[in-house]
Amino acid sequence: MSKIKNFKTIFPAISVPMNDDDSINELEFRRYLRWLASFYDDGIKGIVTNGHTGEITALTREERERVTAIAADEVGDKMTIVSGVSSENTREAIETAKDAKEAGADGILLMPPHMWLRFGMNPKSPFDWVKEVAEGADIDIVIHLYPATTKAFYPLDTLVKMCTEIPHVKAIKMGTRVQSVYEEEVRTLRKVSPETALLTCHDETICNSLFPGMDGAVLGFAGCIPELITKAFKVYRQGSCQELHEIDNKIFPVERAIYRGGQPSGEAHARLKQVLVDRGVFDNAHMRKPVLPLTAESKETIAKGVLDSGLKNININEI
Repeated sequence: MSKIKNFKTIFPAISVPMNDDDSINELEFRRYLRWLASFYDDGIKGIVTNGHTGEITALTREERERVTAIAADEVGDKMTIVSGVSSENTREAIETAKDAKEAGADGILLMPPHMWLRFGMNPKSPFDWVKEVAEGADIDIVIHLYPATTKAFYPLDTLVKMCTEIPHVKAIKMGTRVQSVYEEEVRTLRKVSPETALLTCHDETICNSLFPGMDGAVLGFAGCIPELITKAFKVYRQGSCQELHEIDNKIFPVERAIYRGGQPSGEAHARLKQVLVDRGVFDNAHMRKPVLPLTAESKETIAKGVLDSGLKNININEI
């Protein structure tokens, strides 16, 4: 029986363990993937490789393909594998999407060209961007929606057009981060395109972001505290607001340690890796420069956050 793709699920946006010489620690990476796959029955039925948490901008094209191939080989028999694609031009985006498909990805997380963040964009460009990459690579797409405060934000009418006119669009990573705009988007998209998976990516306010009614998530946070993220979704769907608040109280200390200062950044991704070190999943928190090593003070803050959240150490060698 062939695997059924599932875009309405929790996708950890995974980190990539590195050796001190900047090479990828493939053995540790495989153990990490198996650990996350152990939460399949709890609601983690997908993996995102090459997200910002996965240091996409620091990896070569060949390394991005290799990371996705490892994930597909290790857990792709049952989990939906999505690979990030980041490019400044359509032709290259199509080629790297084909790389991901060849490596075993079931879909791609298509980021906007970063030049739009600086210079803005023609209002017609985002639709053509998504349509041409989808058709050129013949692959399903999770739209990576950037915050409403940026010049690369896709307006609601553009999202509706993408979801209703491009069959390969299966989900949106809802990175809006402006609550009033976020709720309007979710409610409208629910009506006009109910089959489209709406995925929160608000790591720094995860429980609050669930309330408009989300199908799942793309979260770097889910890659280091999967037991709390899956429990939050379960309680939201089956429990009470008070129970969800209690889960949020457990999430908050480590969330504050990673994401203090707002939405994810390169240093936040380094702090996330340090959580994995403190939990016994990674041997080190090495990041490629220009992200700098964490200070001793930052490591102490993270260790306290892990302790205050009640997270258990993982014996990764037994997985």
